[in-house]
Amino acid sequence: MTRRIALRPLARILEARQKGENPDAIERENLRLRHEQQRDSLRQRAESRLFVLAVCIFAAFGAVGVKMTALATSEPEEPTTATSGSSIISTRADILDRQGRVLATNLLTNALYVHPHELIDPEAAAEGLAGIFDDLDAETLLARFTSGRRFMWIRGSISPEQRQLVHDLGEPGLLFGPREMRLYPNGALAAHVLGGARFGQQAVNAAEIVGVAGVEAEFDEDLRDPARGGAPLDLSLDLTVQAAVEEVLDGGMTLMNARGAAAVLLDVHSGEVISLASLPDFDPNQRPRQLLEGDPADSPLFNRAVQGRYELGSTYKLFTVAQVLEEGLVDTDTMIDTRGPMRMAGFEINDFTDHGAELSVRDVLVQSSNIGTARLAQMIGAERQQQFLGRLGLLEALDFDMVEARQGAPILPSNWGQLSTMTISYGHGISATQLHLAASYATMVNGGTVIRPTLLRQDGPQMGERVISEQTSTALREMLRAVVAEPEGTANLAEVAGYEVGGKTGSADKPDPQGGYYDDRVIATFASVFPANDPRYVLVVTLDEPSIEVLGETRRTAGWTAVPVTAEVIRRVAPLLGLRPQDVDHDVAYRLSSASQ
Repeated sequence: MTRRIALRPLARILEARQKGENPDAIERENLRLRHEQQRDSLRQRAESRLFVLAVCIFAAFGAVGVKMTALATSEPEEPTTATSGSSIISTRADILDRQGRVLATNLLTNALYVHPHELIDPEAAAEGLAGIFDDLDAETLLARFTSGRRFMWIRGSISPEQRQLVHDLGEPGLLFGPREMRLYPNGALAAHVLGGARFGQQAVNAAEIVGVAGVEAEFDEDLRDPARGGAPLDLSLDLTVQAAVEEVLDGGMTLMNARGAAAVLLDVHSGEVISLASLPDFDPNQRPRQLLEGDPADSPLFNRAVQGRYELGSTYKLFTVAQVLEEGLVDTDTMIDTRGPMRMAGFEINDFTDHGAELSVRDVLVQSSNIGTARLAQMIGAERQQQFLGRLGLLEALDFDMVEARQGAPILPSNWGQLSTMTISYGHGISATQLHLAASYATMVNGGTVIRPTLLRQDGPQMGERVISEQTSTALREMLRAVVAEPEGTANLAEVAGYEVGGKTGSADKPDPQGGYYDDRVIATFASVFPANDPRYVLVVTLDEPSIEVLGETRRTAGWTAVPVTAEVIRRVAPLLGLRPQDVDHDVAYRLSSASQ
């Protein structure tokens, strides 16, 4: 504590008077000293305050600097919409086809919810809502409104017309929440590819959209990622080609009285899926419920091209011929014994038609001899056959851009012995998807390199593992062309004027769940390539249980069912793909030269 200085100390006053000095001088001196003391005290206090203030300012700037440094060294993140204490990503990127046409987008709409305690006339509100929404019951709504609850959802999304009708009811307790709903402007077109979406987390002012199937589910995180800045997902599909394929396929399924149908159109160099169709289909804007029991194939949600695992019959003969040629076991002119029936372990192998005593390897494929193909498989053996089919990707689920592809793992024999080796050589005893077949055919005709099918737009050809040589691939292309062009071939109805078509038919009896095979139910498949002289595309068409009457006879084989449907698809889509028709004279000359070889 500072000692206060007295202005007129008595002792000094008395002393000054004895000496004859003026006592007032003492007072003035003491007053000066007191002022100096006060000034020093105030200065010290001010300096202390300034020091404290400087420390505070320095600390504040230090904290700001530390925060700025942390932000500068962290990964950038977009803010999400926070509602009711939870973060909901309420936007979703568009999906486009290869030409930039919209396949899936978002539409601004509203959700409808109610605060029952704010309703003026709950009974009138219940009756009004029941009149607007056909599936709502007035009595049920009234019971809910008077149950004591303070909040309830009425609709996750409503149309603008419905919103106006609700608004006209004049009830303050009926409220609207902003929403973005998923819209598929093309309806059922490419439904199985897109799959569909639904609302996930919901709050009053926001709701997330999550994919439930197809590419919507496969790329769900990417489509909802704010860091993408709303960049669309570019698919390899061509909308106009897809529409043409689905239209022809639907007509073919009806004409052939088939239970279902599927088609895959694939670029043999890039692996891009230009079209993928499965019928029956559905509208993803009103996606039906999944079947809880029975055969999954009975549901329109079932993707026959990606999920359906079938014995694909004689289409597999191409792989057997490719392997024996590649391994140098035979050449195309080597003669093979085709006398039948061929017996193995109590099982008979027969040909659909009698081919005589022997056929060349080339004609085994062109005329589709089961016996000839089985004898080629005997040369290969089970182990090498498995290795070859494995390199083609025919023994495991495809790495494809749809969640359904994981359910399409091929069904393999439990005991892959000599008998299985022979039946698998012509497509029986092993089941795979149509997409497996399309990708493997692309590998066979593109020069021999493995193709992985994809639904994403590609910038160039794939550089996959080489499975067969260019020479073998060229020989296979000539044989596939002969299947269509030569009179003995099994796909004469596949000819399309101006476009060279090659391919292989496959007609496989359907397995009976009770054991054995049905006598009157088949899976008819035609795996085609075009243009056959320089293949650009593989098109695989499959009909489930087709049946057609021709000249008083019931026909079920692929040559009578899947082949003409495939020809019509090629006739429709080839110009859309930018393929110019070839000169007719050149086409005729090529067919004549092929027949003479």
